[in-house]
Amino acid sequence: MRDHYDVLVVGGGVIGAAAALAFSRAGLAVGLLEQGAMPAVPLPGDDIDLRVYALAPGSVRYLDSLGAWATIAAYRTSPFRQMEVWDSDPERRLDFDTAGMPGPELGHIVEDRVLRFALWSALGGVDLRVGQRATGFRFEAGCATLNLADGTSLQAGLVVAAEGADSDLRRWADIDTTGWNYSQRSIVCHLQTEQPHRAAAYQRFMAKGTLALLPLSDGRSSIVWSTDLAHAEELLALDDAGFCERVERAIQQRLGRVLAVSPRRSFPLRLLHAESYVRPGLALVGDSAHVVHPLAGQGVNLGLADVEALVSILVEARRQRRDWSLRVLQRYERRRKAANLEMLALTEGLFRLFRQTSATAVALREAGMFLLNRIGPLKGPLTRRAMGL
Repeated sequence: MRDHYDVLVVGGGVIGAAAALAFSRAGLAVGLLEQGAMPAVPLPGDDIDLRVYALAPGSVRYLDSLGAWATIAAYRTSPFRQMEVWDSDPERRLDFDTAGMPGPELGHIVEDRVLRFALWSALGGVDLRVGQRATGFRFEAGCATLNLADGTSLQAGLVVAAEGADSDLRRWADIDTTGWNYSQRSIVCHLQTEQPHRAAAYQRFMAKGTLALLPLSDGRSSIVWSTDLAHAEELLALDDAGFCERVERAIQQRLGRVLAVSPRRSFPLRLLHAESYVRPGLALVGDSAHVVHPLAGQGVNLGLADVEALVSILVEARRQRRDWSLRVLQRYERRRKAANLEMLALTEGLFRLFRQTSATAVALREAGMFLLNRIGPLKGPLTRRAMGL
């Protein structure tokens, strides 16, 4: 293996693997450092991963351009063509569909392990350093140096931090963040319902949080129930029958009775945004740069858009024989900060809007969704934004 790279990516999750693959396909010398294990091969008999993503068409197109989508599609994906959103009355819901859109789907539901496996399977030209942990970072004389736990060091023209929300590289580079904990947890699991999901996603906003149902390829639905801490603890303490009954009531039997549930997991929710995405020799992507509330389901799409922008800007700079100076890296920051802050503001606004529980607030929200559902010129741009167009 090399000890000097054009690009060294730290973090082998979806966003890090996509970054390593994209830089490698651009003809650069790339290393990928992952302190965990390589993703396992998904087997036909495996249950569907509890962690799933709603990939927008823009993300699907980008993964296809990297040569990863064919592998993903060969395993299992679940396209969805409709989405229903409501408050207290499902008859006054907001419907999204593909009418007037360029493609046949609003998006695809894809498992984390399938996506990671597909990306790693395409990393043939990348040095994979698995089970190794970084312990320090510095940049001097135009070169980034990454120290490893085994005492060795690696050099690169650029280090890409894709470690997630608790990024060590961000901390070592003295990049401050703004944000807060939501005092909420998300509960994730898979449900078997009486009625088929009809390739549709469903989302209900409630005073304590948001419940989303995403269609799975085996006919079940994956749920993400984001709710206040005390309520989350109450839901997690229920037996399966009690939990099914709670979901059935919360989703107002939109898919009939809830018949069965998989094991449940939960994780805390927070908002985070890095004050800077770059330092000399360093760029942050994905959750290392920004974390949004899952109510919009856009986290992985934002991360892939970060990767696409960063690679495009740096490859163009290389084509023009320009160094990857801080000024060049700041072009990436400017391009992505606006879009990411827009999504942070949108999710935060929706979170606060639907926390209002007065009868007047509920009536106004429902009236707004009812009217928006019937005004094509307004609903169309919202649908296109959700599709990454």
